[in-house]
Parts: sequence; structure tokens; C-alpha cells
Amino acid sequence: MFWQQLVNGLTLGSTYSLVALGYTLIMGVLNIINMAHGEIFMFGAFVGLFLVTYLKVNIFVAMAGAMVACALLGILMEMIALRPLRRRAVSDLAPLISTIGVSIFLENLALKIFGPQSQAFPSGALSGVQMQLGPVQITLVQIVILVISFGLMFVLRFWLSKTRVGKAIRTTAESIETANLLGINTNKIILLTVALASALGGIAGVLVGLSINAVEPTMGLSMGLKGLAVLILGGMGNITGAMLGGLILGIAEVFTVAYGASSYRDAVAFGMIILILFIRPQGLFGSSTRQGGRF
Repeated sequence: MFWQQLVNGLTLGSTYSLVALGYTLIMGVLNIINMAHGEIFMFGAFVGLFLVTYLKVNIFVAMAGAMVACALLGILMEMIALRPLRRRAVSDLAPLISTIGVSIFLENLALKIFGPQSQAFPSGALSGVQMQLGPVQITLVQIVILVISFGLMFVLRFWLSKTRVGKAIRTTAESIETANLLGINTNKIILLTVALASALGGIAGVLVGLSINAVEPTMGLSMGLKGLAVLILGGMGNITGAMLGGLILGIAEVFTVAYGASSYRDAVAFGMIILILFIRPQGLFGSSTRQGGRF
């Protein structure tokens, strides 16, 4: 049972990590919390559902479509709700309020377009095949979630560390002024970062929708709160912290349900986070001398 629950926890935690990476990228570069990220995640789930249900595309094509749609949504949000504020001497709270406005708008738009009812992926979207690996029984959906989530985390980590664009993002995260002096087009880098963060949220939405086989307009709120918790647990703006923090939260939730009471699932998981933050207020991988990003 232990190994079975560990695999279940890693599956759940890997989706939390993908959502938290979106928060982390924007926090690292813009030093703001994107409160609309949960709703972008929800829109990704609906785009995937629409593509599979009505256009009959392969589930992997639907995931790619959700990533593109959410990246475009992120670009619109950056150009309309964030960039104009960056050009003016506004309060640090202004971008936060602006993303809250985007969040409310997106949720209401989803309710208008898709209705309040929960919707499920078609039964043929991904086969319900189960495999027995020693003491662990794992479904095809879990394998897809684990492979895609860990694959994307590895690629993102490598891309940020080794490529020229990735290094430009890290430089911008260190200091926008310094990046400008080095000739980096920071507006393009910020746009790319927001698009990338939104794309990660979009594919996470499809994976979670497949996992629980339910997509609804309010699903972004709870996942957004989990992503925020992981962001703080791992250390604000720390990529490694977001990855590991998501896995820790997922495993904690699953083990609480398996060995405790399911009704205390969130209470135990968040209580554990509070306990860790008492010991390390900056988060598991955060720095005690600086705030914000820096990957």
C-alpha cells in the first residue's frame, strides 16, 4: 500500500508542480503573484476538452492546443493588464489587483460559455488500461501525467540553464535594469515568460481534467491556492523549490487520505507547510537575504 500511495502522491504532486512553475516563472521575472493563473489553468482544461470532444483530435494534440491557447491568453493578459502598469509609477499592489480582475473576468467568461456544470472527457480520450508493476497498480492516465510532467520539468530546467534565451530570462529575473544595459529586450523576455508560464498552466489543466475526469469553471480556484502554497513552500521564485514543493504537497495529501481522514486532507497538508515555514520562513529553497526570483 505504501508504494501504491507513493505513486499516487507523485502523480498528484507533479500536476501541482506544473501549476507552481507558472507562478514561479512570473514571480521570478516580474516579482508579482499572478492571481489569474488558476483560471488560465481552468481554460486550458476546457480547451483540451473542447478539442477532444468536438474536433475529435488525439489527446496529445489537445494538450498542445491547450498550451498554445493558454500561451496566447497569457500574452493578452501581459499586454492589456500588466504592461501598461509597468510603464507607470504605480503601487506594487496594482499588478496584483489587476490579475485578480483578470481572474474574475475569466471565471465569469467560462461560466457564460461552458455553463456551471462539470463536464467529463469522452471515454475514449485516453484508454483506461491498468498495469501491475510489482506491488503498484498504475493506470495509463497516471503514466502519461508522470511522463509529461517530469519531462516538462526537466526540459524547462535544462532550457533555463543552457540556452541563450533561458539565460536572458534568468538575467531579467536578477535585474531588469541590468538586463536592459546588457542589450536584452526585456519586454520580449517578459512576454515570453508569461506565455510559457500560461502554457504550463494550460497543459496542467488538461492533465488534471483527465486525472479526475471532470472539468468545471471553478476548478481554477482550488488549484490556484495549491499552486500558491507550493510557491511559498519551495521558496518564492525558485524553480527547484516549485518542483519539489509540488511533489511534497501531493504526497502529503495522498498519505493523509490513505492513512488518516480524507476530510482533513487539506488541513494536514497545509499544516505541514506552516510547520516547515516556521523552521524555514523563506521556504525550502528560498534565500533569506533576497525576495523574488532568481531561479
